[in-house]
Amino acid sequence: MNKVRSRQQLSNFKAEFFKALAHPLRVSILDALREGELTVNEISQRFEIEAANASQQLAVLRNRNIVVARKEGANVYYSVADRSIFKLLDAAKEIFNNHLVGVRTMLEQIHTIPSHSPRVTRVR
Repeated sequence: MNKVRSRQQLSNFKAEFFKALAHPLRVSILDALREGELTVNEISQRFEIEAANASQQLAVLRNRNIVVARKEGANVYYSVADRSIFKLLDAAKEIFNNHLVGVRTMLEQIHTIPSHSPRVTRVR
């Protein structure tokens, strides 16, 4: 029973973790944090969004312990809690690229297959 419960807890963690990544802006913010810490203002300027929107997205990431905040004077600096997140983002990019290669190959095959059906001309 303990193994089943542990697997369920891990599955729940993964599901919640991926929910936190399920927004393009949050993924973009994480990619930007590869370069180091950023403030809400720096993020809002970089992505041309309102600071409130940047704060909301950071709060989702912070609540899942994906990013951490460090206050220095009036500024709050955000960084990733675990740099392993970049391996995950890189794996997603690789999957995306592989998908594109597959789609491109399929399209090339479609264009090289001779058409044996009669041509249809459009009436304008």
